[in-house]
Amino acid sequence: MNQEVTNFIEELKEPWHKEFTLRLRDVVHQAIPDVHERIQYKKPHFLKNGKYAAAISTSKEAVSFTIFNCSDLEFPEGKFDGPPERKTLKLRKGDTVDPEQLVSLVSKASSSL
Repeated sequence: MNQEVTNFIEELKEPWHKEFTLRLRDVVHQAIPDVHERIQYKKPHFLKNGKYAAAISTSKEAVSFTIFNCSDLEFPEGKFDGPPERKTLKLRKGDTVDPEQLVSLVSKASSSL
């Protein structure tokens, strides 16, 4: 685990931002055991073999989780936005997360990286 990413999470002001970000980080680590973490563009990015696998960003009203390299995947209707090659899930306060579903999606998307 990258200390810069840990610091990013610890510095989040909203408890729900921290909770989602920690869960999403765990999802990525479950899906990609040898993932490389770094802060880039002021947000956590997760790489496999030097290629983007996922990213987390926060805004006042949401925590966004982007999965890269997913043109060939089927996503749940209405939950993810974005072009075919990358999909973003926006989580708002009070939302729930299906970690198993996300682990599966990240694992499949990153399998060819």
